[in-house]
Amino acid sequence: MTEKIMGHIAGREIKEYSFTNGQHITFSVMNYGGIITKIEVPDRNGVVKDVTLGFDDLAGYQGVHPYFGALVGRYANRIAGGQFTIDDQSYQLPINNGPNSLHGGDVGFDKMIWDMELIEEDQASGVRLTARSADGDQGYPGNLDVKVTYLLHEDDELIMDYYATTDQPTVINLTNHSYFNLKGQGEGDVLDHEVMIMADRYTPVDESLIPTGVLDSVAGTPFDFREARRIGESIDERSNQQLSYGGGYDHNWVLNGAAGELRLAAVAYEPVSGRRLEVLTTEPGIQFYTGNFLDSTTGKKNQPYHPRYGFCLETQHHPDSPNQPHFPAAVLRPGEVYQSQTVYRFSKQ
Repeated sequence: MTEKIMGHIAGREIKEYSFTNGQHITFSVMNYGGIITKIEVPDRNGVVKDVTLGFDDLAGYQGVHPYFGALVGRYANRIAGGQFTIDDQSYQLPINNGPNSLHGGDVGFDKMIWDMELIEEDQASGVRLTARSADGDQGYPGNLDVKVTYLLHEDDELIMDYYATTDQPTVINLTNHSYFNLKGQGEGDVLDHEVMIMADRYTPVDESLIPTGVLDSVAGTPFDFREARRIGESIDERSNQQLSYGGGYDHNWVLNGAAGELRLAAVAYEPVSGRRLEVLTTEPGIQFYTGNFLDSTTGKKNQPYHPRYGFCLETQHHPDSPNQPHFPAAVLRPGEVYQSQTVYRFSKQ
């Protein structure tokens, strides 16, 4: 483990911890935003590269950016009109994405300074992040106490566990927003990556990227990733209205299997390097986003991040679930425990 002082925000010290396992996989995380700042992975020839987009310094993360590596909440993804109702009480959130609220509002968990402590186990090491989101924070009800652990294991798994409790009914949906390029960050687009998503259905959206409420079959559409296919194979089928709305893929897939049980959700493979990423989760959905709105921001090592230079696989409850009664419920009540697990499993072939 190594420690780096990144700087200070509001008088608090911002630290980054880095952990490396026996297979030379390294991940780094800081207490600002719970941001994963780096994941380094060897290719089939043993060449190690950072496969996540981000910045080299704290200033980059304090500026405007598309949630590189961030811990996202209280509610990941979009809520229509920034409004929802619990027990006949309506709540208004900040509008920060067209007509909607995105990723928790103007000052979400990605901008929070978390308490961070080290975890050292026999076959794993990492951090525990804790924080309280106060009643009324960004318009959300209830004092929400959150605990998140990131643990890098010797079997090449980065395991993320999320827990939360509340003293009032509220909504919650936590995820990690890492952008991946398995060739290496900044090394071109991701269109030749091969992706598989274990989902027979997805949630089509309207022009503001809010789900229509329909669960559509992926069969016969560009959204059918039940067998591995190149990201770029159908991404520019502009005759497909859904792809036109998102400028490519920016949609939620309804994962097969039972929510609450850890199961394989998606696989990404980069054929030149041989790097492979499997995503397992207990969540009911996964947002596959192909970096369509990346704006050539300069990232690590002065590399520009052009559109489609990274992809996200955000495990989650479905977008706008608080307003979609037939989607899996995203309400947390006093006495209940929110619990979710996602695993990034790395390998090469």
